[in-house]
Amino acid sequence: MLEILFLAAINFLTSNLAIGNRGNIPNSEVNMEELDQTLTTLKLGGIIILPLSLLAIIALAIMLEKAFLYWRFARLSHDLLNLVENYGFKWADLEKILSGLDERHYYKRFFEVLISNRHQPSWWTESRAADEAQVIESNLARRLWALETIVTAAPLLGLVGTVIGMMRAFQIIGSEGIVNPTAVTGGVAEALIATVVGLLIALVALFGFNYFSRLQSQTMDEMERLGTRLIDHIRLDQQDGTHEAA
Repeated sequence: MLEILFLAAINFLTSNLAIGNRGNIPNSEVNMEELDQTLTTLKLGGIIILPLSLLAIIALAIMLEKAFLYWRFARLSHDLLNLVENYGFKWADLEKILSGLDERHYYKRFFEVLISNRHQPSWWTESRAADEAQVIESNLARRLWALETIVTAAPLLGLVGTVIGMMRAFQIIGSEGIVNPTAVTGGVAEALIATVVGLLIALVALFGFNYFSRLQSQTMDEMERLGTRLIDHIRLDQQDGTHEAA
Protein backbone atom coordinates (compact mmCIF):
# COMPACT_ATOMS: atom_id res chain seq x y z
CA MET A 1 0.00 0.00 0.00
CA LEU A 2 1.14 3.49 -0.73
CA GLU A 3 0.59 4.79 2.77
CA ILE A 4 2.68 1.98 4.26
CA LEU A 5 5.56 2.85 1.93
CA PHE A 6 5.21 6.54 2.77
CA LEU A 7 5.16 6.04 6.50
CA ALA A 8 8.00 3.53 6.26
CA ALA A 9 10.07 6.16 4.47
CA ILE A 10 9.15 8.75 7.07
CA ASN A 11 10.07 6.41 9.90
CA PHE A 12 13.34 5.59 8.17
CA LEU A 13 14.29 9.24 7.77
CA THR A 14 13.27 10.27 11.27
CA SER A 15 14.97 7.29 12.92
CA ASN A 16 18.14 7.34 10.81
CA LEU A 17 20.27 8.80 13.59
CA ALA A 18 18.88 6.39 16.12
CA ILE A 19 19.71 3.45 13.86
CA GLY A 20 23.28 4.66 13.61
CA ASN A 21 23.61 4.34 17.38
CA ARG A 22 22.33 0.77 17.58
CA GLY A 23 25.74 -0.77 17.10
CA ASN A 24 25.83 -4.14 15.40
CA ILE A 25 22.13 -4.95 15.49
CA PRO A 26 21.27 -7.10 12.44
CA ASN A 27 19.55 -5.30 9.58
CA SER A 28 16.66 -7.78 9.65
CA GLU A 29 15.83 -6.84 13.24
CA VAL A 30 16.04 -3.14 12.40
CA ASN A 31 13.73 -3.60 9.40
CA MET A 32 11.21 -5.55 11.46
CA GLU A 33 11.26 -2.85 14.11
CA GLU A 34 10.64 -0.17 11.48
CA LEU A 35 7.76 -2.22 10.03
CA ASP A 36 6.23 -2.57 13.48
CA GLN A 37 6.53 1.19 14.00
CA THR A 38 4.86 1.82 10.64
CA LEU A 39 1.94 -0.50 11.42
CA THR A 40 1.55 1.06 14.85
CA THR A 41 1.51 4.51 13.26
CA LEU A 42 -1.17 3.40 10.81
CA LYS A 43 -3.29 2.05 13.65
CA LEU A 44 -3.10 5.44 15.33
CA GLY A 45 -4.59 6.95 12.16
CA GLY A 46 -8.00 5.59 13.10
CA ILE A 47 -10.83 4.22 10.96
CA ILE A 48 -10.22 6.77 8.20
CA ILE A 49 -7.06 4.84 7.24
CA LEU A 50 -9.27 2.15 5.70
CA PRO A 51 -10.79 4.29 2.92
CA LEU A 52 -7.41 5.95 2.44
CA SER A 53 -5.89 2.50 1.98
CA LEU A 54 -8.52 1.74 -0.65
CA LEU A 55 -7.69 4.95 -2.52
CA ALA A 56 -3.98 4.13 -2.34
CA ILE A 57 -4.54 0.66 -3.79
CA ILE A 58 -6.72 2.04 -6.60
CA ALA A 59 -4.18 4.75 -7.46
CA LEU A 60 -1.30 2.27 -7.47
CA ALA A 61 -3.22 -0.21 -9.64
CA ILE A 62 -4.15 2.48 -12.18
CA MET A 63 -0.59 3.79 -12.45
CA LEU A 64 0.84 0.29 -12.87
CA GLU A 65 -1.77 -0.50 -15.52
CA LYS A 66 -0.99 2.72 -17.40
CA ALA A 67 2.74 2.09 -17.24
CA PHE A 68 2.28 -1.42 -18.67
CA LEU A 69 -0.15 -0.15 -21.33
CA TYR A 70 2.24 2.50 -22.67
CA TRP A 71 5.22 0.16 -22.48
CA ARG A 72 3.45 -2.70 -24.26
CA PHE A 73 0.98 -1.10 -26.68
CA ALA A 74 2.02 2.52 -27.28
CA ARG A 75 5.75 2.35 -27.97
CA LEU A 76 6.83 3.43 -31.42
CA SER A 77 9.76 1.42 -32.77
CA HIS A 78 12.60 3.18 -34.56
CA ASP A 79 12.11 1.00 -37.66
CA LEU A 80 8.47 2.00 -37.95
CA LEU A 81 9.22 5.66 -37.31
CA ASN A 82 12.06 5.80 -39.82
CA LEU A 83 9.98 4.03 -42.47
CA VAL A 84 7.02 6.39 -42.17
CA GLU A 85 9.33 9.41 -42.19
CA ASN A 86 10.85 8.18 -45.45
CA TYR A 87 9.34 9.91 -48.49
CA GLY A 88 9.31 6.90 -50.79
CA PHE A 89 8.46 4.01 -48.49
CA LYS A 90 6.54 1.03 -49.80
CA TRP A 91 3.24 -0.05 -48.33
CA ALA A 92 4.43 -3.66 -48.28
CA ASP A 93 7.33 -2.70 -46.00
CA LEU A 94 4.95 -0.91 -43.64
CA GLU A 95 2.59 -3.89 -43.53
CA LYS A 96 5.54 -6.18 -42.81
CA ILE A 97 6.59 -4.14 -39.77
CA LEU A 98 3.01 -3.86 -38.52
CA SER A 99 2.54 -7.62 -38.79
CA GLY A 100 5.12 -8.08 -36.03
CA LEU A 101 3.17 -5.93 -33.57
CA ASP A 102 0.46 -7.00 -31.18
CA GLU A 103 -3.10 -6.66 -32.48
CA ARG A 104 -3.84 -4.30 -29.59
CA HIS A 105 -0.92 -2.01 -30.39
CA TYR A 106 -2.33 1.48 -30.88
CA TYR A 107 -0.07 2.54 -33.74
CA LYS A 108 -0.81 -0.70 -35.55
CA ARG A 109 -4.57 -0.16 -35.19
CA PHE A 110 -4.27 3.41 -36.44
CA PHE A 111 -1.99 2.65 -39.39
CA GLU A 112 -4.05 -0.35 -40.49
CA VAL A 113 -7.12 1.87 -40.79
CA LEU A 114 -5.16 4.13 -43.13
CA ILE A 115 -3.75 1.22 -45.11
CA SER A 116 -7.10 -0.51 -45.55
CA ASN A 117 -8.70 2.72 -46.81
CA ARG A 118 -5.84 4.06 -48.90
CA HIS A 119 -7.67 3.32 -52.17
CA GLN A 120 -10.66 5.37 -51.04
CA PRO A 121 -10.94 9.16 -51.47
CA SER A 122 -8.62 11.02 -49.11
CA TRP A 123 -11.49 12.67 -47.22
CA TRP A 124 -12.91 9.22 -46.50
CA THR A 125 -9.54 7.93 -45.28
CA GLU A 126 -9.06 10.96 -43.03
CA SER A 127 -12.50 10.50 -41.54
CA ARG A 128 -11.91 6.82 -40.74
CA ALA A 129 -8.49 7.65 -39.27
CA ALA A 130 -10.01 10.39 -37.09
CA ASP A 131 -12.61 7.96 -35.78
CA GLU A 132 -9.94 5.40 -34.86
CA ALA A 133 -7.78 8.09 -33.23
CA GLN A 134 -10.74 9.11 -31.09
CA VAL A 135 -11.24 5.53 -29.94
CA ILE A 136 -7.53 5.22 -29.12
CA GLU A 137 -7.57 8.48 -27.18
CA SER A 138 -10.53 7.23 -25.15
CA ASN A 139 -8.61 4.04 -24.35
CA LEU A 140 -5.56 5.98 -23.25
CA ALA A 141 -7.66 8.27 -21.05
CA ARG A 142 -9.51 5.38 -19.40
CA ARG A 143 -9.47 5.55 -15.58
CA LEU A 144 -7.49 8.78 -15.49
CA TRP A 145 -10.61 10.37 -14.05
CA ALA A 146 -10.19 8.05 -11.04
CA LEU A 147 -6.67 9.37 -10.42
CA GLU A 148 -7.97 12.92 -10.68
CA THR A 149 -10.72 12.08 -8.19
CA ILE A 150 -8.21 10.57 -5.76
CA VAL A 151 -6.15 13.77 -5.93
CA THR A 152 -9.17 15.61 -4.53
CA ALA A 153 -10.68 12.92 -2.33
CA ALA A 154 -7.57 11.78 -0.42
CA PRO A 155 -6.84 15.15 1.28
CA LEU A 156 -10.54 15.55 2.10
CA LEU A 157 -10.61 12.12 3.72
CA GLY A 158 -7.46 13.07 5.60
CA LEU A 159 -9.23 16.21 6.77
CA VAL A 160 -12.14 14.10 7.97
CA GLY A 161 -9.66 12.01 9.94
CA THR A 162 -8.21 15.21 11.39
CA VAL A 163 -11.63 16.35 12.56
CA ILE A 164 -12.45 12.95 14.05
CA GLY A 165 -9.11 12.80 15.88
CA MET A 166 -9.42 16.30 17.29
CA MET A 167 -13.02 15.62 18.38
CA ARG A 168 -11.79 12.52 20.17
CA ALA A 169 -9.02 14.48 21.88
CA PHE A 170 -11.35 17.27 22.99
CA GLN A 171 -13.93 14.75 24.17
CA ILE A 172 -11.35 13.11 26.40
CA ILE A 173 -10.22 16.49 27.73
CA GLY A 174 -13.82 17.47 28.45
CA SER A 175 -14.62 14.26 30.30
CA GLU A 176 -11.35 13.48 32.06
CA GLY A 177 -9.36 16.68 31.92
CA ILE A 178 -5.62 16.18 31.42
CA VAL A 179 -5.42 13.19 33.75
CA ASN A 180 -4.99 10.88 30.72
CA PRO A 181 -2.45 12.60 28.46
CA THR A 182 -1.83 9.39 26.49
CA ALA A 183 -5.42 9.27 25.28
CA VAL A 184 -5.30 12.95 24.36
CA THR A 185 -2.10 12.62 22.35
CA GLY A 186 -3.58 9.53 20.71
CA GLY A 187 -6.41 11.63 19.33
CA VAL A 188 -4.00 14.29 18.13
CA ALA A 189 -1.82 11.62 16.49
CA GLU A 190 -4.89 10.19 14.77
CA ALA A 191 -5.65 13.63 13.38
CA LEU A 192 -2.13 14.31 12.11
CA ILE A 193 -1.48 10.86 10.65
CA ALA A 194 -4.72 10.83 8.64
CA THR A 195 -3.87 14.25 7.20
CA VAL A 196 -0.31 13.30 6.26
CA VAL A 197 -1.37 10.01 4.64
CA GLY A 198 -4.13 11.71 2.68
CA LEU A 199 -1.78 14.41 1.39
CA LEU A 200 0.91 11.92 0.41
CA ILE A 201 -1.55 9.76 -1.51
CA ALA A 202 -2.89 12.86 -3.27
CA LEU A 203 0.63 13.98 -4.22
CA VAL A 204 1.55 10.63 -5.76
CA ALA A 205 -1.78 10.44 -7.59
CA LEU A 206 -1.28 14.00 -8.85
CA PHE A 207 2.17 13.21 -10.24
CA GLY A 208 0.80 10.04 -11.86
CA PHE A 209 -2.18 11.87 -13.36
CA ASN A 210 -0.04 14.67 -14.81
CA TYR A 211 2.58 12.26 -16.16
CA PHE A 212 0.12 9.95 -17.93
CA SER A 213 -1.98 12.86 -19.19
CA ARG A 214 1.13 14.36 -20.78
CA LEU A 215 2.12 10.96 -22.17
CA GLN A 216 -1.34 10.61 -23.69
CA SER A 217 -1.07 14.04 -25.30
CA GLN A 218 2.38 13.25 -26.71
CA THR A 219 1.20 9.89 -28.08
CA MET A 220 -1.80 11.42 -29.82
CA ASP A 221 0.29 14.28 -31.25
CA GLU A 222 2.82 11.82 -32.66
CA MET A 223 0.06 9.63 -34.05
CA GLU A 224 -1.54 12.63 -35.74
CA ARG A 225 1.80 13.71 -37.20
CA LEU A 226 2.56 10.27 -38.62
CA GLY A 227 -0.99 9.92 -39.85
CA THR A 228 -0.50 13.12 -41.83
CA ARG A 229 2.60 11.55 -43.41
CA LEU A 230 0.57 8.55 -44.52
CA ILE A 231 -2.26 10.70 -45.84
CA ASP A 232 0.25 12.69 -47.88
CA HIS A 233 1.66 9.45 -49.24
CA ILE A 234 -1.84 8.27 -50.17
CA ARG A 235 -2.53 11.52 -52.01
CA LEU A 236 0.73 11.23 -53.93
CA ASP A 237 -0.13 7.67 -54.92
CA GLN A 238 -3.58 8.78 -56.07
CA GLN A 239 -2.07 11.66 -58.06
CA ASP A 240 0.46 9.35 -59.70
CA GLY A 241 -2.35 6.94 -60.58
CA THR A 242 -4.37 9.75 -62.10
CA HIS A 243 -1.42 10.95 -64.20
CA GLU A 244 -0.71 7.41 -65.38
CA ALA A 245 -4.36 6.94 -66.37
CA ALA A 246 -4.32 10.21 -68.27
